[in-house]
Parts: sequence; C-alpha cells; structure tokens
Amino acid sequence: MKAIDPPAAPASSCRPLAALASALVAGLAGLASPAVQAHEPIARCVALDAQTVRCRGGYGHGEDAPGAILDVVAEDGKVLIAGKLGDDSTFTFTRPDASVGRYYVLFDVGPGHQVIVEQEEIAALPPKRQQQAWMQLR
Repeated sequence: MKAIDPPAAPASSCRPLAALASALVAGLAGLASPAVQAHEPIARCVALDAQTVRCRGGYGHGEDAPGAILDVVAEDGKVLIAGKLGDDSTFTFTRPDASVGRYYVLFDVGPGHQVIVEQEEIAALPPKRQQQAWMQLR
C-alpha cells in the first residue's frame, strides 16, 4: 500500500497563523514598553550616620509605596528587621551588628516585584546641596 501525501494547504490558510504570530510578537514587545516598566519597584538606601540607614521605596513612574514591606535580611535568609514603609515611603533602621555578617534590604511589593539593596550598595549621604528631603536626619 502506498502512502498518499495530504494536499498542501493553500497559502491563504497560513495567513491567520502568520497574523496571530505577528500579534503575539507585537504584544510581547509591548511588555518592554516604558508604560509597563514604569510600575517597576525602586528602592534606595543611604547611611544617615555610622549606625542609621534610611531607605525609600516607590515605583519607576514616581508613585510612592507607603505600607509596602521593607525588610532587613541576613545572608542566610533570616529576617533581622521586619519593616514597612511609612506614609512618606521611607523606613529608617539601625544597622545590624557586625556579628550578623552580611545582610541586604528587601523591598517587596508583591510576587515578582522585589528589589534587593545589598549592604555594599547603601550609599553615604550626598553633599547637603544634593540631598533630597527624605535623606535628612530627623
């Protein structure tokens, strides 16, 4: 018995698939657009003095994030300081004791939306004229 090849699909029947593929690619490209990236969480931490750190969290488009989780976490995953951003979207804490070892700050606004500020990334205060209001020691 001889196998019979099925008839070739007319070129017009491939067009809907090509259109669907183009739409899918365009949709995925849209995920990288500034509008989608604007809701990206952002966190910055500064050392107010040798022992005090203040962090500010928010979103890429400038929106604050009061009430969002901002924890200080040891390298082994243990939460050293559980915190939440205040009404001004900042959280101030005393640096963990050196005996703790390395730590990081975790800004968590939901699944897939976390920012980690490594211990080494906690910046010294910029010169007074470059400081933003949230960086001021109160």
